[in-house]
Amino acid sequence: MNSIFISICIPAYKRTHFLKRLLSSIENQSYTNFEVIISDDSNDNSVEQLLKEFTGKFEVKYFKNDKALGTPANWNHAISKATGEWIKLIHDDDWFANEHSLEKFALATSNNNKKFIFSAYYNKTEITNNTEMMFFNENLKNKILKNPLLLLAKNIIGPPSVTLFHNSIKDTYDVDLKWRVDIEYYIRNISKGIDFVYINEPLINVGVSKSQVTNYCLNVPSVEIPEMFILLSKYGTSPLKNIMVYDAYWRIVRNTHINSKSKLESFGQTNWPAVILSMVELQSKFNQNTLRNGVISKTLMGISYIYNQLKSNL
Repeated sequence: MNSIFISICIPAYKRTHFLKRLLSSIENQSYTNFEVIISDDSNDNSVEQLLKEFTGKFEVKYFKNDKALGTPANWNHAISKATGEWIKLIHDDDWFANEHSLEKFALATSNNNKKFIFSAYYNKTEITNNTEMMFFNENLKNKILKNPLLLLAKNIIGPPSVTLFHNSIKDTYDVDLKWRVDIEYYIRNISKGIDFVYINEPLINVGVSKSQVTNYCLNVPSVEIPEMFILLSKYGTSPLKNIMVYDAYWRIVRNTHINSKSKLESFGQTNWPAVILSMVELQSKFNQNTLRNGVISKTLMGISYIYNQLKSNL
C-alpha cells in the first residue's frame, strides 16, 4: 500500500536562489508524510548541486530532462512521477508561508471527499518586498461552479502553487497554453463536476518577479489571441451569455489592439465565431485612448453584449 500522502511536485529551471528558499520551507514543515518530485529543465547541473544540501532531510526524487520541456510540459512531467495520493504542484519561486502550511492542506483533504483544494496566499513582490494577502470571494463559489469560465474575468483561485489536487484526477495542463494554462485547468475540472474546498488562510507565498511567464504573456497578441481561440474551441460561446465572461473576452480584444478581422486572423486562427468578429468590428470604430476610458469601454461592451444577444450570436 502506498504510504506517501502528498507529492510536492516542483518544475525547476536554474533559479536555485528561489528553489533553495522553497526547499528550506519544505524542510521546516510540521507535516512529514510527503515526497518531493523535481523535474529539472536546466541546461546545467545547478539544481542537482543544490539538492546535495538537502540530502537526508526529506525524500527527493530528481529527474533531469534531456531537453527542456518548458511551461507547462515540465509541470506535467513532475506530476507524472508522483506516487502520493495528493498532488501539490508548486513553482520554484514560491514557498510555504509557515511551518504548518502543508499540515493544513493535509487536514483539508478530509472535507467531504472533495478532490480540489486551494488556499488563500500572499503575493510577495521581489523588488519592493511588498506583501499582499489574496483571498477567495466565497460568495462567488456557486456562480463559479455553475459557470467556471467566470475565472476568465479574474483568476480568484490563484496560481497552481496554492492548489492541492487528488491523484485520481488524470487531466494534465494544456501544453498549447502559457498564459491562461492554470485557469483553463481549473475550468476544465470544475466543468466536470469537481467541487472544491477553500482554506481561508494564506498558506503559500507567491513570488512576483520579472522572470515569471505572466510578465511576458500579458496583453501580448501572439499569446493572447491563439489562447482565446483555444478557449472558444473548447468551451464555445454560450458562457458569454454571462456578462462578466463577455467582458473578459471584450478586454482581451481591446488590450491586444485587435482592430480588424485580418489582424485577428494573422496569428493563424480562422473561423472565428460571430460574437468575437462583432466585438472587433465595434472596437475598430474607436481609438485606443477612447477604449481605455473605463466608462466608455464598459458602455460599449454593454452595447455589444446586447447586440449579440439580439443577433443570437451567444
